[in-house]
Amino acid sequence: MSLNQALIIPGFGPSEMMIIAFIVMLLFGAQKLPELARSLGKSKGEFEKGKHDSESDSKPEVEPKSDSVMKSREELEKAAKELGIDPVGKSDSELRDAIKQNL
Repeated sequence: MSLNQALIIPGFGPSEMMIIAFIVMLLFGAQKLPELARSLGKSKGEFEKGKHDSESDSKPEVEPKSDSVMKSREELEKAAKELGIDPVGKSDSELRDAIKQNL
């Protein structure tokens, strides 16, 4: 959003915006305007950050399998093959059950 788009308020023309700017200067003083603008900018940034965080929280994250999980799967498949069990299409628990039955 450009600065021109941010300053456009439907129903307000340039003269109304000047009047509003003058009233804001009277209320806050010329020294407080930069501080007010900074705080508004920080507030907008925090809002955008929170919005981004909530959007990323709602999306499911797929975590890669850890090395220990991969090794245990490899060990299960190796043990299953040694016992003559086909590991293709079976979950870890199914492989464990099949290995226990063959022992």
